[in-house]
Amino acid sequence: MAINWFPGHMHKARKEIRKVMSEVDIVIEILDARIPFSSTNPLVNGLRGDKPLIKILNKADLADEMLTQQWQTHFEQDSQTRTLALSANQDSRKSTIASLCRKLVTPRASDKNVHAMIMGIPNVGKSTLINALAGKTIAKVGNEPAVTRRQQKIKLDNGLTLSDTPGILWPKLEPASCAYRLAATGAIKDTAMEYDDVALTILAFLREHYSEALLSRYRLQTLSIDAMDILEQIGAKRGCLRSGGVVDIHQAATIVLQELRSGKLGRITLETPDMMQTELDQLREEIAKRKALREKPSGPHDSGQEGKGE
Repeated sequence: MAINWFPGHMHKARKEIRKVMSEVDIVIEILDARIPFSSTNPLVNGLRGDKPLIKILNKADLADEMLTQQWQTHFEQDSQTRTLALSANQDSRKSTIASLCRKLVTPRASDKNVHAMIMGIPNVGKSTLINALAGKTIAKVGNEPAVTRRQQKIKLDNGLTLSDTPGILWPKLEPASCAYRLAATGAIKDTAMEYDDVALTILAFLREHYSEALLSRYRLQTLSIDAMDILEQIGAKRGCLRSGGVVDIHQAATIVLQELRSGKLGRITLETPDMMQTELDQLREEIAKRKALREKPSGPHDSGQEGKGE
């Protein structure tokens, strides 16, 4: 399955961000703590240049706490990057965002406010966090990705001015596995994905890394090595049956993904730094092979020169 969701307004958003970046002191990127790599927009570094970056691993209450700490350590290997792990619905850590911004940035002489741009792909909780920082509803919030579609500036009482941006995804989702994880956590619209394929991919991962969560949540005795068998077992347990006792795979897949997103399966993180490094290495090898094939000189058969001069 190929997931390629890049609405036109996202391309426009990228251009708008580039225009106003010179007015920004620091960038705040919101990530989904369950998929810190997949929810990182690779365009951010190119757009921010050498400006300090705060990566907020949002929805940390849904993620594996130990793996969240691993990701924070991984990201902070960059001397210009700091991280915070929090839930957009928890107010206890919000004040630390403003203080961290002031710590990392020296305000301009002409303006005592620190200007921060908030960036993030759709559905990572960006608008919810902005509203929490402001103490009132400013940004539109929704469960569907790509709700925010235009920039706005928000001046806060704590000396911080936020520039909100539309949620942006990148045109090509690579490695391909990232697209499945984005779809599973709700960053890609449900209409742009096949529930069955995504659920099967996620079940294969959960079987390997969170088998106890599956056994407990769905009251299974054992886990098959085949993800489809597991999905059919879950469907049967939950009464997702058509006439003749046949399991409705789509209905069962919907249950799995909805319960993953809501945290009913427990605190789960779908990727680790080591795992993503392996996937990136494999991707680079594939790209190198494709490049070598394209650059390989054509033989006589390919060039149409067969038999010439004989």
